[in-house]
Amino acid sequence: MSRSAHPAGPRHADVLPEGHPSAPPADLNHLDPKVWASTVARTPDGVVTVGGVEVTALAEEFGTPAYLIDEVDFRERARAWRTAFGADADVFYAGKAFLSRAVVRWLHDEGLNLDVCSGGELTTALSAGMPADRIAFHGNNKSVDEIETAIRAGVGRIVLDSFQEIVRVAHIAQSLGKRQRVQIRITVGVEAHTHEFIATAHEDQKFGIPLAGGQAAEAVRRALQLDGLELIGIHSHIGSQIFDMSGFEVAAHRVVGLLKDIRDEHGIELPEIDLGGGLGIAYTSADDPREPHEIAKALHEIVSRECEGARLRTPRISVEPGRAIVGPTAFTLYEVGTIKPLDGLRTYVSVDGGMSDNIRTALYDAEYSVALVSRTSEAAPMLVRVVGKHCESGDIVVKDAFLPADLAPGDLIAVPATGAYCRSMASNYNHALRPPVVAVREGEARVIVRRETEEDLLRLDVG
Repeated sequence: MSRSAHPAGPRHADVLPEGHPSAPPADLNHLDPKVWASTVARTPDGVVTVGGVEVTALAEEFGTPAYLIDEVDFRERARAWRTAFGADADVFYAGKAFLSRAVVRWLHDEGLNLDVCSGGELTTALSAGMPADRIAFHGNNKSVDEIETAIRAGVGRIVLDSFQEIVRVAHIAQSLGKRQRVQIRITVGVEAHTHEFIATAHEDQKFGIPLAGGQAAEAVRRALQLDGLELIGIHSHIGSQIFDMSGFEVAAHRVVGLLKDIRDEHGIELPEIDLGGGLGIAYTSADDPREPHEIAKALHEIVSRECEGARLRTPRISVEPGRAIVGPTAFTLYEVGTIKPLDGLRTYVSVDGGMSDNIRTALYDAEYSVALVSRTSEAAPMLVRVVGKHCESGDIVVKDAFLPADLAPGDLIAVPATGAYCRSMASNYNHALRPPVVAVREGEARVIVRRETEEDLLRLDVG
């Protein structure tokens, strides 16, 4: 299909829907560096490039939809987190954001550790050469097989999430003749300013052991009594896509308070605390994320101040950025199909993907940006809703954005900041084929996760 512009009828919406957050940007061709990966640019002809490769060439070779990941940007962000926290802290990349064997090798190269939360993620990590002692294993319902695999492999820590798991991990470790290093995940009662489904430190949710009512203190007592466990610290995670550091300050205060109580009751000072991840990224120009060095400085100061007040030695800090590393490094490339104007409302722009490759808009009411990337345009802006091809009215990729009024079928558009959770949460809804992940670096592109085929779908259908 031709990707040249040709009008498809009047589609400019002069009236914004009630409550729409913004007016059209001054320049629809501008690519905000807050939102796009570091090597993304436009050629003089207006075609967007990543890693020096034009998206039109990438679409031709790999098809659409496709996740395009800027390897240089990924490595730079990983390195920035490692440098910011220094030798006295640990940075664990949260593999749930996006994990592949190539990503594991990049993390290993840049000196980061890895956090996994399933047997599949653990297998991927080990198969790509991540040393087991640099892996942390999370999860609120780890199976016996997963725990046994992790302990046999020699993972550096298992994060205990319940009273039952304390006993389960201890029993399995002892039966294998091992003493497993563990942390206890607690919920500190912090209401993070984020979506309800990604706030994880209030008491009414599935993760962790509440600090309230003495439950966390009792979990510590039980863990210290079991020969199969070596309790090395306390873990706290307050949520995701957070910009305000005040929640971390409250969490650190309460975690350090527990450490003080542990010292007073048991005569030991636990050597580590993990403050989790959850730092936000820019999905739109309105977002204003903090830089890694700012986050590191703030967290170190918070913990040091709290420990000084409690007369404790400052423990080793761990953090778990996932989205903050991989999120901005990738964008999803789509081809425009049906364009449907609704007078006085907006124009619906359908693409060849949708909720099967990005469920976050439907699931979390997430906001994204979008840009025309196969050419530039001086046409007037039109208010659009970018939607997918699935049989679902909630199949929305970008709720409200502006694209040029001469947008046409065959044009390429891209949604930035899709590196985190989009491929990880992708599905085969309507028997869609999950897109490939293509890594681009210094003029070269390679598939690191291939596109699914119809043969892949039928291979699992044994009926």
